[in-house]
Amino acid sequence: MSEAVTNSGYLKRKVYWWLERPDRAATGPWLLEIALIALITLNVAAVILETVDSIYTRWGLALNLFEGFSLFVFVVEYAARLWVATENPSYKTRAAWAVSPIAIIDLLAILPALLYLFFPVDLRLLRTFRMLRLLKLTRYSPALGMLLAVFEEEAGAFFAGFFILMVMLIFAASGAWLAEHEAQPEAFGSIPAAMWWAMATLTTVGYGDVTPVTVAGKIFGAAITVIGIGMAALPAGIIASGLNDQLHRRRASLEREFRKALEDGDICDADEAVIEAVRKQLGLSRRAADHIRNRVHAETMSQADHCPTCGQTVQKAKPQA
Repeated sequence: MSEAVTNSGYLKRKVYWWLERPDRAATGPWLLEIALIALITLNVAAVILETVDSIYTRWGLALNLFEGFSLFVFVVEYAARLWVATENPSYKTRAAWAVSPIAIIDLLAILPALLYLFFPVDLRLLRTFRMLRLLKLTRYSPALGMLLAVFEEEAGAFFAGFFILMVMLIFAASGAWLAEHEAQPEAFGSIPAAMWWAMATLTTVGYGDVTPVTVAGKIFGAAITVIGIGMAALPAGIIASGLNDQLHRRRASLEREFRKALEDGDICDADEAVIEAVRKQLGLSRRAADHIRNRVHAETMSQADHCPTCGQTVQKAKPQA
């Protein structure tokens, strides 16, 4: 019994090593990662080509077989990641992993096709939902991962911004209805009908298919347009601030690795390998890493020239002639 448990634990750790690639220098997991990225890219290309009737008529069988193969691979991948989720220190249970953003993306990539096996739906709708597999690239792209982390951490701020937008939408639609419902009953005959104009104006899209014609409507529309400029900048500011915070954290993490490596006064080959793996995992460029290295090295050398007790400059003994 204990031997079976030991073998199961070893297999779980091995599968986790292959799928999550904790050892960034390992060739096998890297090739598996490249293969999954290629499969996701081909899936997106297949979905796009299937919308061309002439291509689907000629290659429909091959595309359907490719979809079946892709679905099998993605289902096995999801099940394997769910099985080894507890190997990740960030997730204490499989349920905690299953509700994480990256796991939800993996589930959405296979859920539409699985639902089609049990509930017949419009095949064209199914093809559209298969485009969600493009989001799986978030797992392999540090930049997309950073953006996903921003959405996860700033969810409260995004919800607050969305709530404000909804309040302004109702306010703008109500004002437009009051000013324009008599002059343009077909476009502003009700508050729900006026919401189309309100949304296009608040988001500064301005399609121009519906515009105020009364003086009061034009004045009100101008005010809403000015407010809309600020509303459009609100989510952009949240994303920019969040990305800047994420980038600062990643640079701080790499800086800690440099300081840890320099504790003994020098960076050996093993330290270099660890730092390079961390750099790739964080998605930082070599130029950024070199800048952090030079700054940490300069600070370390500067501290070495001062007494650790009093902080006074240490006069180094001159070599005797």
